[in-house]
Amino acid sequence: MRAVAQRVSRASVTVDGRVTGEIGPGLMILLGVGREDTSAVARSMAEKLANLRIFEDDQGKMNRSLLDVKGAALVVSQFTLYGDARGQRRPSFISAAPPEKAKTLYEEFTVAIEGLGVNVATGVFQAMMSVELVNEGPVTILLDSDKTF
Repeated sequence: MRAVAQRVSRASVTVDGRVTGEIGPGLMILLGVGREDTSAVARSMAEKLANLRIFEDDQGKMNRSLLDVKGAALVVSQFTLYGDARGQRRPSFISAAPPEKAKTLYEEFTVAIEGLGVNVATGVFQAMMSVELVNEGPVTILLDSDKTF
C-alpha cells in the first residue's frame, strides 16, 4: 500500500460538480493499493498515518500526530501511485491491485483510521475526481508498506 499524506488546512474532493468529501485541518491522504496488500497492511497503514508526527507542537517542531491535534482525514483512492514509468513513457500499473480488491482494502483502511478516532471524509472509488487542498508547510510525506522509499 502506498500513501501520499499532505498536511492541510482544508481539502475537498468533487465528483460530477458535487462535493463528496471535505475536511478542515488534518491530512489529505492519497491511497494506492498494491496487488500483494492485505487487510493487515490496511490496518497498519491507518495506524501509521493516524500517529505520524507531522503537526507542529508549541515549539514549532513536527511532534504531534493527527490524533494529537484532533484533525480529520480526506482519503482518496489513487491507483496511479503504483504507476511505473522506469524506462518507458507510458506508465505500467501492473503492480496496482485489481479494482475489486483495491476497493475492499481502501474501505478497510478508511474504517480502520476512523476506528482510531479520526473524522474521515472520502472521494468516490473509481470516479473522476477533482481534489482541492491547501498544503500547510508545505508538508508532504510518502509512505510505502513495502518500504521501497
